[in-house]
Amino acid sequence: MSELPAPEPVTTLETEPFWRATAEGRLVLPRCDSCGTVIWYPRRFCPECHRSSISWFEASGQGTVYSFTVVRQAPEPWRKVVPYVIAQVELDEGPRVLTNIVGCDPGDVTIGQPVEVVFDRSASGHGIPRFRPRP
Repeated sequence: MSELPAPEPVTTLETEPFWRATAEGRLVLPRCDSCGTVIWYPRRFCPECHRSSISWFEASGQGTVYSFTVVRQAPEPWRKVVPYVIAQVELDEGPRVLTNIVGCDPGDVTIGQPVEVVFDRSASGHGIPRFRPRP
């Protein structure tokens, strides 16, 4: 678990399968049953073909750093954990997710760096997905 704050997620009908899985330490993604598009962020319809038949599958939890920034000034409660990294991680399944890189010095993060998901726990037990460098 990182030192970063773990805010409670807002769960909706669309995001409930995602948050239920993260509480179990799994990363799941929705996929369109019609065209196969892997969808991020979770929603009731495919953004590509606009069909509403969606299935969930377990993702690898692996990806690469697509882009990042190091935050050196922040308001509370993030102030006490600066510097930290906000990144877009391109998952092996395709979507890019906004997240944090943890488990390393912010100065060691690079574009294209292989990463894997880890979960920080919120007070209610939800898993907040973050990524750390892969060995």
